[in-house]
Amino acid sequence: MRTTSGTTSGAVSGTTAGSGPVFPPARAARARRWAAAAAALAAALTLSSAAPAPPPGEARAPASADGLRVTQIQAMATHNSYHREAPFAEQQLMARHDPGFRTLLYSHASLPVQFERQQARGIELDVLPDPDGGLYADPLIRKDAGLPPLTDPRLREPGFKVLHWADFDYRSSCVTLKGCLSQVKRWSERHPAHVPVPVLLELKQTDPEMEARGGAKSPPWDTKMLDALDAEIRSVFPDEATLTADDIRRPGETLEESVLAHGWPRLSAARGKVMFLMDNDDQRLQDAYRAGGRESLQGRVLFTDSEPGRPDAAYMKVNDPTGPNRAVIQELVKKGYFVRTRSDEPLDQAAGGDTGMLRDALASGAQMISTDFPVPGLAARYGSDYVAELPHGSGPVRCNPVTAPGPGCPRGRLER
Repeated sequence: MRTTSGTTSGAVSGTTAGSGPVFPPARAARARRWAAAAAALAAALTLSSAAPAPPPGEARAPASADGLRVTQIQAMATHNSYHREAPFAEQQLMARHDPGFRTLLYSHASLPVQFERQQARGIELDVLPDPDGGLYADPLIRKDAGLPPLTDPRLREPGFKVLHWADFDYRSSCVTLKGCLSQVKRWSERHPAHVPVPVLLELKQTDPEMEARGGAKSPPWDTKMLDALDAEIRSVFPDEATLTADDIRRPGETLEESVLAHGWPRLSAARGKVMFLMDNDDQRLQDAYRAGGRESLQGRVLFTDSEPGRPDAAYMKVNDPTGPNRAVIQELVKKGYFVRTRSDEPLDQAAGGDTGMLRDALASGAQMISTDFPVPGLAARYGSDYVAELPHGSGPVRCNPVTAPGPGCPRGRLER
């Protein structure tokens, strides 16, 4: 999801992603957008009906961790979890074209290592469509750097690919969506009692300037392509291995009505499963996904990034937990929504070591907190010992400080 300016490169969104590898600085504009978003969410929460009474049995702590709901836990996740740093020859070209290229110089461990040794309980994958195969197999920047062609045969297979920025920043620890998910599936099968793992998918398209230079041009994310995405996910994770809107929605109710009245499932019914979240907030893309009478995500795999008052409202993304957004997130999770936020932005925290955004993220009660720095040492190259972790001794997951604080938290480890 990251680009050199902190904006989204090639993502399907309501704004233009940019005109090539050089994106203008957007810090002030980003701050204004988040201020507006906070105000809009606060207004929506104020205008909506009062938060419902907790579902039966929620007034006191459950006897065991299995009695907690999915929204009553909190865990760290990784951002751009697949990403690998470009080779030096390509970095030289990146530096020539983009003064902020340093934000692309990071690598994550393979997905199973993140789960096993870094205690991540959530990941993010950037996905591009490649129905015929080979669309992203010959990146422009690799040719310009004089490097030999890529030889990974999976790049030429039909199916969705996982990469950050076609033709510019393409290295990945798992190049196909099916391959990435298969790694998650194998880890999950070895740890059947894990808490549900959210997999955030950003649905991307190719960069217009790279297209003009002869680079790849991705097909559109229409309903047919989104159907194919659901089918490819289900080829790895059958319905019994996922947590979807169909598992939450009650007969005669919208998804949001069910979330607010009954809550998300308890861990006893959700252990060993994964759940898929759509990062994109573009209305046209979401409408294509909900088309055909699927306003409450009937039969769909992904939860859409929604807002209070919509039939599909179950999960929401508020990436900046600082300032007024901290209270906004707290109100959302109190109502029963699942929220994703971030503990750091490209290099800001890593360069100075400031943990203020992390503290706000933890205190907000967001259930999924994404970071680029899940373990010590990753920020050292930028000049600090910054690391984003749950409080010491929590393990990979803890009781949510907003929805299951203190007396509401059962004793013992939450993950067996």
